[in-house]
Amino acid sequence: MAEIHDQFDTILVLDFGSQYSHLITRRCRELNVYAELMPCTQKIKDLKWKPNGIILSGSPYSVYDADAPHVDPDVFELGVPVLGICYGLQEMAWILGGQVAKCDHREYGFAQVQIATFGGGSADALFAGLGAEMEVWMSHGDQLSVPPTDFRVIGKTKSAPYAAIAHNSKPFYGIQFHPEVTHSPRGKEVIGKFVLNICKCRADWTMEEFIGKEITRIREICGPKGRVIGAVSGGVDSTVAAKLMHEAIGDRFHAIMVDNGVLRLNEAKQVDEMLNRDLGVNLTVVDASELFLSRLAGVEDPEQKRKIIGNTFINVFEAEATKIEATAEEEEKKGAEAKGRVEWLLQGTLYPDVIESISFKGPSATIKTHHNVGGLLKDMKLKLIEPLRELFKDEVRALGRLLSIPAPLVQRHPFPGPGLAIRILGPVTRAQVEILQKADNIYIEEIRAAGLYNKISQAFAVLLPVKAVGVMGDKRTYEQVIALRAVQSEDFMTADWFVFPAEVLKKVSSRITNEVAGINRVTYDISSKPPATVEWL
Repeated sequence: MAEIHDQFDTILVLDFGSQYSHLITRRCRELNVYAELMPCTQKIKDLKWKPNGIILSGSPYSVYDADAPHVDPDVFELGVPVLGICYGLQEMAWILGGQVAKCDHREYGFAQVQIATFGGGSADALFAGLGAEMEVWMSHGDQLSVPPTDFRVIGKTKSAPYAAIAHNSKPFYGIQFHPEVTHSPRGKEVIGKFVLNICKCRADWTMEEFIGKEITRIREICGPKGRVIGAVSGGVDSTVAAKLMHEAIGDRFHAIMVDNGVLRLNEAKQVDEMLNRDLGVNLTVVDASELFLSRLAGVEDPEQKRKIIGNTFINVFEAEATKIEATAEEEEKKGAEAKGRVEWLLQGTLYPDVIESISFKGPSATIKTHHNVGGLLKDMKLKLIEPLRELFKDEVRALGRLLSIPAPLVQRHPFPGPGLAIRILGPVTRAQVEILQKADNIYIEEIRAAGLYNKISQAFAVLLPVKAVGVMGDKRTYEQVIALRAVQSEDFMTADWFVFPAEVLKKVSSRITNEVAGINRVTYDISSKPPATVEWL
């Protein structure tokens, strides 16, 4: 069976815990080269595929610390080009015999790199055609003090004499600056020199190429008779996944939406209409709201909420799969052609979900468990199929447009699998859900009315577990508080809060406090990611 690494040239990005690691992956993909992020502790001998090149990320550590993360030395024996960025440069030097020392002062911000040339040899390849000087972004407290043997300096700044180095004969390069951030204006070109010219990767990672190969892969996985049931929520991820699966295996795909009691206002009805009418996907809506709410009763811990919802989803799906198989058996008894067993569960897991749910040994820790990738039963009978697992959100939207999914669906803001349960800070009850549904609906209505919906990556309301004093109708009130959240983001790995016109927030606040019983105060969250996450829980 063809895997993604068999179909596309791949750059392996090894993560040492840098907040910018995912950006390296994205820059490669923007160059139409597939890249995959893995922990720096990955053993090369355990890889089932060979990368076309390897990039070592930055890190908050110092290479000489006792608990510093270190790369498998086999990286340098694999016979592929290697690029070290910031800590990655220092790690390369440290492994290959150089020395690293603390800077006299931390170098953070813009710097000018003076580029050295050597007559067009391999050492020049990383900066070829970029001129004699380049503005870059620095962020480091250590620097190379003695380069390894057989390396030459190809770039320096006033305070960093070894700002860029290259091996005399092997395709090993190290740079002290961060080319992956937008603050380095020509950084993407530097990554391009490495990925396209030095690693010689084919620039064929596009959704046009992906769609055909993924449909073929799905057919190989499912076989000629295997059937799939799909976790569909109406969000862009599950919608695109469902449409892709329908394109691949047709009626052998059964889309199922579980009303878990913590959906948005009228969500189940709207999704049913959209998928059936607009996409022709056969959808079954299962009302399991009482089951979910009973299991969530009294639960406040967000991780416990996610696991309860993830496990309950699987319980419901397995029950539906049994019903579908029983119906198929009855049809076969009446002479219908055998269609095969339900073996697979479709989920719209995305790459950021995977990245945020992996706890690396040493460099970083799990931010939160995504129900798609971390809240599933260990003894689950169905096998997972996740066709979007390698994609970022913008890639999923591009895929959706290629699948002719209507624009309002493609541009729909993300909605978490655990639904409003993780937007209710505190115990989840039907009454609390109804309050949040109404407030959130007003918020989104006013954003659309102001023509701002497509300028915002995600917007939602959060019900806080606190009460505040207010005055309504000349009477003192003591009621709950709603927090509003709206962010702009390219890939949801980082995000900035959206700057609303004051009149929009004023109208939203007025409507919520007047129309939603139990709310007397509205706040707006102006936190960016990092340090905050997009969701509150």
